[in-house]
Amino acid sequence: MKEYKYKINGIKFTVGVGDIADNEVTVEVNGTPYKVELEKSAPSKPVLSQSGKTESVKMATAPAAPVKAAPVVSGPASAVKSPLPGTIMSFSVKEGDAVKSGDTVCILEAMKMENDVHTTQSGTVKKILVNVGDAVADGADIMIIE
Repeated sequence: MKEYKYKINGIKFTVGVGDIADNEVTVEVNGTPYKVELEKSAPSKPVLSQSGKTESVKMATAPAAPVKAAPVVSGPASAVKSPLPGTIMSFSVKEGDAVKSGDTVCILEAMKMENDVHTTQSGTVKKILVNVGDAVADGADIMIIE
């Protein structure tokens, strides 16, 4: 059984996931075992049962926002890259601003946390390649520093 540790809304969970046989798997959450059966018609809606009780759990997914892939830059300019996938929340610089290595240039929201994105090169912000609200992939170019 593989074990995973999660923290959801400040509450710690230890989840053990057993082997999947056909459409069933044994899952243990904080020491409580569950037999999880995936419905064949809708695998995204597992049925949980414990001690004869059966519950249907709906798995909601938000529509995926398009991920912006910025062009790759070559030459003396350097791109500030996204350190992880997320959504651009704000910029602390604009095109034409001078920056030093290590300056925070934008805030990236990922997994409900705000992350500072820093430059690795001193120079001038030549071009901002994404907008506030854009979803970016891990390693995507956010802006160009010359």
